[in-house]
Amino acid sequence: MTMTDPGERGRFGEFGGTYVPETLVPACHELEKAFREAWADPEFRAELDRLLSDYAGRPSPVTECFNLSEELGVRVLLKREDLNHTGSHKINNVLGQALLAKRMGKTRLVAETGAGQHGVATATAAALFGMDCIVYMGEVDIKRQELNVFRMRLLGTEVRSAKSGSRTLKDAVNEAMRYWVSVVDDTHYCLGSAMGPHPYPWMVREFHRVIGDEAREQCRKLLDGGIPDVVTACVGGGSNAIGIFSGFADTDAELVGVEPAGGAAVTRAVPGIVHGSKSYLMQDEWGQVLEAESISAGLDYPGVGPEHSHLASIGRARYVPVTDDEVIEAFQLLSRTEGIIPALESAHALAWVSRDRLELAGRTVLINLSGRGDKDVNQMMEILK
Repeated sequence: MTMTDPGERGRFGEFGGTYVPETLVPACHELEKAFREAWADPEFRAELDRLLSDYAGRPSPVTECFNLSEELGVRVLLKREDLNHTGSHKINNVLGQALLAKRMGKTRLVAETGAGQHGVATATAAALFGMDCIVYMGEVDIKRQELNVFRMRLLGTEVRSAKSGSRTLKDAVNEAMRYWVSVVDDTHYCLGSAMGPHPYPWMVREFHRVIGDEAREQCRKLLDGGIPDVVTACVGGGSNAIGIFSGFADTDAELVGVEPAGGAAVTRAVPGIVHGSKSYLMQDEWGQVLEAESISAGLDYPGVGPEHSHLASIGRARYVPVTDDEVIEAFQLLSRTEGIIPALESAHALAWVSRDRLELAGRTVLINLSGRGDKDVNQMMEILK
């Protein structure tokens, strides 16, 4: 069985677990207990559904790309998470975690962010629920995602710069977790991807399961009761991919995660422990974590969520890398053919479809368009000068 409850140990096969300082073990146990109770509570589920509908704007549509399909020779469908409030899939998970934090009596949210989309979503939820909010962001990412930094501050959130290491997403996670240790009694760590210690990978997947459930039903209607031949999404930590994969794991659809070539943790397939769980990790022969490199701030991460590692290890999903140049081409391709500007993260999945169009010829491919590209326009202006 795949994509089920990982149990109290939080294991997906050999991956997952809770590798955190002793001071955080009670917090993780408290969170697991609270999530299990909330997820079984019809009132909690109904309130979350209301927020996803009335506030976030779900369901997000599936768009068939007729122009792009003709150019590639592949029938391309997009699951439009870019149309959600705040511009990405992140709001699904954040509304769930913020509602859970409120139920637990927490008064402050702390989060990490790379491209800024999770930070903006967390800041949005904090404003909605009247909570204090602190977001850690790598110094490098603050410079290349100035728009999202302004949005977070406009929403009343304090943005703190992570200046250690590569000064990107990995280091923002480090700083957020260190801070959480000191304020755990009244603060919830709103982790932004399907990674970290148990119960986060499982909990984040369940909050994003709405993507896959919606897409399954939408494709059933669009494809006369059928399913796509391929379901694909970009993978950094892997929350948007795990969300859409959850709707098709029990079908014959091929599941393909697309990683940045400079951060291809699953492609390297070397197990290690980072940020509280065992998963595939970019590391050298001495076990030191290697720095990831990607044009996309949101995928600039050396590890991957443990459930993705499990799906890869059992052969249920495969993971492929694409280069920055291929991503730049895909960013322009979707913009030019369909009038949809994708986030650089989402453009990774499209880059793979474009590159492997001959292999995919005649097939139907569902791409999770996890975010819109407004935040990346300034960066792309510089690149394409």
